[in-house]
Parts: sequence; structure tokens; C-alpha cells
Amino acid sequence: MLRRLSLRDFVIVAELEVELDGGFSVLTGETGAGKSILIDALQLALGSRGDAGVVREGAARAEIGAEFDRPASLAAWLDEAGFADSTETGDTLLLRRTIDAQGKSRAWINGSAATVAQLREVADALVDIHGQHAWQSLTRGTSVRALLDAYGGIALAPLAGAWQQWRSAQEALEKARSAQADLERERERLAWQIGELDKLAPAEGEWDELDAEHRRLSHAQALMDGARAALDAISEADENAEHLAGFAIDKLQDVAAFDAALAGVIDALQGAQAQLQDAAHTLSSYLNRAELDPQRLQALDERLSAWMSLARRYRRAPAELPALLAQWRGELKALDAATDLDGLQRAADAAKAAFDKEAGAVSKQRKAAAPKLAAAVTQAMQQLGMAGGRFEIALLAQEAPQSFGLESAEFLVAGHAGSTPRPLAKVASGGELSRIALAIAVTTSQLGEAGTLIFDEVDAGVGGAVAETVGRLMKQLGRDRQVLAVTHLPQVAACADHHFVVAKRPEGGRVRSDITPVAGEARVAEVARMLGGERLSGTSLAHAQEMLSVGATASPVRKGRKA
Repeated sequence: MLRRLSLRDFVIVAELEVELDGGFSVLTGETGAGKSILIDALQLALGSRGDAGVVREGAARAEIGAEFDRPASLAAWLDEAGFADSTETGDTLLLRRTIDAQGKSRAWINGSAATVAQLREVADALVDIHGQHAWQSLTRGTSVRALLDAYGGIALAPLAGAWQQWRSAQEALEKARSAQADLERERERLAWQIGELDKLAPAEGEWDELDAEHRRLSHAQALMDGARAALDAISEADENAEHLAGFAIDKLQDVAAFDAALAGVIDALQGAQAQLQDAAHTLSSYLNRAELDPQRLQALDERLSAWMSLARRYRRAPAELPALLAQWRGELKALDAATDLDGLQRAADAAKAAFDKEAGAVSKQRKAAAPKLAAAVTQAMQQLGMAGGRFEIALLAQEAPQSFGLESAEFLVAGHAGSTPRPLAKVASGGELSRIALAIAVTTSQLGEAGTLIFDEVDAGVGGAVAETVGRLMKQLGRDRQVLAVTHLPQVAACADHHFVVAKRPEGGRVRSDITPVAGEARVAEVARMLGGERLSGTSLAHAQEMLSVGATASPVRKGRKA
């Protein structure tokens, strides 16, 4: 839940900090005092769009901070995003946002820099805001369907996945049909190029082997001459290295007994003599195998020439030809699949069948959830001064399947007994619209995971006994979740567990807004002001005291049926 909200240089607020508790809290004050400023500031802290207009005149930047109890559902996300260990208290979530006079925005989560998008990601788990024009979203098909699906606990991920697979399969089929001629030409081109390389049949690593063999055969005579000369010098000439090494060994051995230091030299010469013998043996074997092979050299010339010709034609290094051939074969295989219209049609039909199955299951769930939600909202309407009113949910078949399924949803309302339910958008009375929106909000308030519910003047257009019911409904909600309401109704304010008064006053030629928690006589005076204006009388104060006494012991209203 929301523990603390702080503002600095925001609109007409110079500096403000308010601490909040659980239960039901209200914000009251004169018209224009800035009651909704706190809600606007909180929305900015939660990632809503902001601009330089929120910066108090003459200030460099506006700053908003919000402290929440950290929901368990956010633990994994915070850890993955790197925000989990940025605060000393592991059960607290700190959000901060600044907007400067040029409109530049910065954000932090638990003291670490964050993006506005990340603020929005955590918002749904923290706060659920119902504005005074909440009914407007209830006239949009997307919002209506989302509310019904949430109430019915309908999982849409399998449907969305089936829709995407069907669309992808259908697009592949349509693309193949429209580009059939181009695909066939491309296929023929690739097939011809593959045929050219297949004639060469280049093997991986073959180019390097051919090049090495060609260099050896093209210099065969020079290699043989060099090997013969080296063999002569080592062992076969009259004065060869092996003979000289043996002569040196003999001479040193004759005198080695007179100086032990010569033993190491003798060992070195004997090692050299052994290596010379090995080299001579290797060279002799090499010469026995070496021969001039003009026919093999010609064959190599022809194959290397073929490699070079194709490499130049396709502008690749010769060694890259095997990989190029493999690439073209892969592309040809893909083109063969793309030109297989029968196969693509079968894939599209199978994907459509899978989508139809998922969409049918969702439709069945919506048909089951719609009357349950309608009955619960109808019951709430009776408590909100719409006795005999009726709420219905119409499921309208789409002309064509959509990503959300086979039907859209629309809210229908009959304001009183005997009237025909009509689309919510056509209900003329602003008071009725607000009460219906409140009935829906109360009925569905437990669907979200947010620990804080905010009602921003959703009680506009109601009064009397209905206002008392609204207050009791919000007090009832406050028993399970933190509820914060901006209201102008004394009946609602009297039911609150906590009461804050927002007031504006002149200061230094400017206007500033402050918020003060009230209790006791101060709260009685505020409720009396809401009842009868600025001039307080004994009657209004007594009435206010009575309302507060009744509100403190208000019994919960009867809940509607759950799905």
C-alpha cells in the first residue's frame, strides 16, 4: 500500500509530504483547492506522461516521491531489473520522478536510475485509479472486454498465440501466391547456379590441398635438385658432413682422457652425427619417391582454373565456394517450401483450426462470466439509488475473427424498472453514469493485484442516501485494501477512517496548496463546511457530529455474487 507521498514545486504545491495508513482515507477541500493534485502527482510517479507545465512557476523542476509496501508479486521483477537491493529496507519500494522546466524527465526505483516505462511496469501492482470520468472507458469495447475477461478469469495468452500463428501462416500463403512468378524465377536462378557449382563439386578444405599440391609439382625439378645436393653434402660427397663429424669425434676421443671438459663436446658431435644420419635417410627416401608428373600437374592446372573462374564469376574467394554452394542449397530448399502452395494451405488451415478451438473456449467462458458480472453490478446499482435498474452485458459477434476472439462486448443499462437496457454510452444522466461506473468499480475492485484503490470524485452527481451508501461501500473496500477517495460529499467523508483537508492560500504573491490531516473538532468543522458552506452554525456542526458518529459505525453493504 501507499505509505508516503512527497511533492516539491509541483503545480501550486511548494513542498508537501503526506503519510497515509491503511483503510479508507478521504481528501476534501474547497473547489479549486487542488484535491486532485495529489492524484496527478502520484500518476506521474507511476509513469504517466508529464511535461514542463507541472513545474511550479519560478522553480527549476518538480519532484515527486512515493513510498509503497513492496508487493511480493514484484520481488522477481525487481531482482531481475536490478532494483531489489538498492534500499536498506527490503519491504519498501521507493519511486521518484523529476521533471524540469524544459520538460526533461528522470526516474528512480529504490534509488537506482530507471526508465519511465519501468515505472509503468510496476504501477499495475501498486495502484488502481478510478477517475471521475471512469465511465468513459466503459463505453470502449476494448475496456469492456478486458473487464469481463478479468472477472471471468479468462486466460488470453493461448488465444493470442494461436492468432499470431494463424496470421503468420496466412501471410506466408498470401505472399507465396502473390509472388509465385518471382519465386519461380528466383528458384530457377538458384538451381542453375547450384548446377554450375555442382559440376565442380568443391569440397570443404579442397582448395588449400590443391594449391599446396600444385606448388609442389610445379617446382618438382628444383625440389629434387635441392634434395640431391643436400644429400651429397651430408653423406655422399667425398668430403661430407657426416664423415667430417666422425673425424672430429675420433680426434677428440684420442685426447679426451687428458681433459674431462672435452666429453661434452664429444657428446654434442655424436648427437649431431646421429641427426645427420637421420636427415640423410629422410632425403634418400624423398628422392626415391619424387618424380616429375606432368599429367597430374596439368590436371591440377585445369581444376584450379575452374575454381578461379567460378570464384571470379560469383565474386568470392576460391576457398568460400563450398560454403556458397551450401548456402544456395539452403535458399533453394526455402524457396521450394515457399512455392509449395498446397503445403502452405494445409499449414494455414491447421493454424486456423487451432485458433477456432481456442476462440471457442474463450467464447464459452465469456458467455458464462457475462451474466454473473451483470447480476453483481445490478445488485450494486440497487444500493446506489437505481432501484429496479438492470445491468446487462451483450456479446456481439464480429464479422471476422480478431486477436481477442470471435465477439466484442458492450455494457447495457436500464436505469429503472420497466425501461429497456441501452448501451452505456447512450445513458444521458451524468449522475447515472457515475453511479454505474462506481457500481462496476466496487464489483470488480478485487480483480486487480494493486494494494491501493483510488477514487477521484467518482461520486459526482450523487447525494442523500445514495451518498451514504457510497461511503459505506468505500469503507467496506477499505477493510481489505487501502482506499483513497477525493470527494465533495460529507456523507462519504464521514465514513472515512482517515481525513485530509486540502486548502490553498496566498503566499508571496502566489498561491500554494497544503494538505492537513484532521480529526476531532477540526474534522467536525470540515464536514460541517461541506454540509453548509463557510459559515458554520450550531446546527451544521451538530449535523456533522452526528454524521461522523454514524459513519464511524457504518455497517457494510451486502456484497453481490462472485463469479
